[in-house]
Amino acid sequence: MAANLEKLVEELSKLSVLEAADLVKLLEEKWGVSAAAPVAAVAVAGGAAAAAEPVEEKTEFDVVIKDAGPKKIETIKVIRQLTSLGLGEAKTLAETAGGKVLSAVGKDAAMDAKKKLEEAGAVVEVA
Repeated sequence: MAANLEKLVEELSKLSVLEAADLVKLLEEKWGVSAAAPVAAVAVAGGAAAAAEPVEEKTEFDVVIKDAGPKKIETIKVIRQLTSLGLGEAKTLAETAGGKVLSAVGKDAAMDAKKKLEEAGAVVEVA
């Protein structure tokens, strides 16, 4: 019996990640179990399913103002520098908690904007 298990482990170790995922689906259908049990069994048996799909790194960020802070005029000036908004629109944005100053920008631009707004006294979140 142990020799058969060793052969099974050897064969499972040769599976690619996609083949292991297909195996999980087949076992799930055959045995009527959730995906958690077959994945754990395959990982223990040969480690074939241990390499999970990589998590996609976020590339677009929103800069959201939570509070203009005590120096609202400075915050408004920074908002105007970062955007093409007029004075009235920038003031409204500064006074609106949860307002997006920048939308779908790169990480560097989002962090730069956050730094500038925080230096002006605003409370900012990058989402």
